[in-house]
Amino acid sequence: MESPVFEVRLGSIHSLPLPEEIVKPFLEKGHSRVRIAAYHEGNSISFHGALQGRGTGYFLMFGKQNQKALGVFPNDYFQLQFFEDTSKYGVDMPEEFDAVLESDPEARELFESLTDGRKRGLIYAILRYKSTQTRIDKSLILCENLKRGIRDPRALFRPF
Repeated sequence: MESPVFEVRLGSIHSLPLPEEIVKPFLEKGHSRVRIAAYHEGNSISFHGALQGRGTGYFLMFGKQNQKALGVFPNDYFQLQFFEDTSKYGVDMPEEFDAVLESDPEARELFESLTDGRKRGLIYAILRYKSTQTRIDKSLILCENLKRGIRDPRALFRPF
């Protein structure tokens, strides 16, 4: 499932108002999370996001990092296209974290017992690290802390 390419403009600092005719077909099929391609003046980015309702309209969060990567500023028009999100967690799993979870079934089971939003938050936290070795190290710390019963997100990445 995919939408046609459509034009948007930042509605506030971090959100994009979305046309109802684009959003409705996804929501009716149970897809509140989508994969998004954004295009502006020869630049393009791809990311995952949630279709959110506010009052009588719909919007998508579009943070500063995405704005900078795409090269857009307030009042710039640019294009989006939505695709069905077929990823397991609603975000791409870093290879390093997946490998650590594969090597530790107990940690995998504990990770899978978390809410979908908490899983995505932890995946995004691992994705912040650029170095492969740092991602592996943080993944190992996270798994050990999960097994130690730590559930506070602020403490999950502290060395034990």
